Amino acid sequence: MGLSFKHIKKYLVDLFIFLFILLFVYAAVSKLVDYETFENQLGQSPLLSAFAGWVAPGVIIIELLIALLLIFERTRLFALFGFYSMMVLFTTYIIIILNFTDFIPCSCGGVLEQLGWTEHLVFNVGFMGLAVVGIIVENKRMRLLRFAHLR
Repeated sequence: MGLSFKHIKKYLVDLFIFLFILLFVYAAVSKLVDYETFENQLGQSPLLSAFAGWVAPGVIIIELLIALLLIFERTRLFALFGFYSMMVLFTTYIIIILNFTDFIPCSCGGVLEQLGWTEHLVFNVGFMGLAVVGIIVENKRMRLLRFAHLR
């Protein structure tokens, strides 16, 4: 008895969800462990320096909240949109910093700090693509559940 495409798709989306949770928890914990450096680097950003005091804790809280919401099926679609939105914001920030400023602070934590800017952009765009797939599949699953519930 082989796996159907439906099962493979479900396992892939579950893998994506696990990777999203892992990424945001890892990123948040890395920022928390070296919070002072993270906040200082945001303070050096030409775009965020005036807002570093609330952006630093805000990003960490949002990353952890999205990771938590991804765990539960009931909040997963909402969390997927949140994950995608945060990745778009991070990617947009990188593009703006690279193209329109002279000073490029790195406020990433852990392993991501080791990536060059091009690799970081590819990484982010890849995760954005996985999030879009997750949103499509999860949205379809939710519609099917609602339809089955109505019957």
